[in-house]
Amino acid sequence: MDAIYILLPAALFLGLIGLGLMIWAVRSGQFEDMEGPSYRILFDDDQDMIPTQNSEKKESKNSTSQKELE
Repeated sequence: MDAIYILLPAALFLGLIGLGLMIWAVRSGQFEDMEGPSYRILFDDDQDMIPTQNSEKKESKNSTSQKELE
């Protein structure tokens, strides 16, 4: 029975903290654009992360031409 005197106020306190954080998130605009990220994944704007053989050859040509300039 003594545990309820500790657990009940702790649960209420944590609930109020959660409610406060939720209100803060709504007011600061965290939930303004709910559809943007779902559409953003469809567009391929990223550069290729894996270098191909052609890009390696271009890089080696650029490095040799930079060495010649020095």
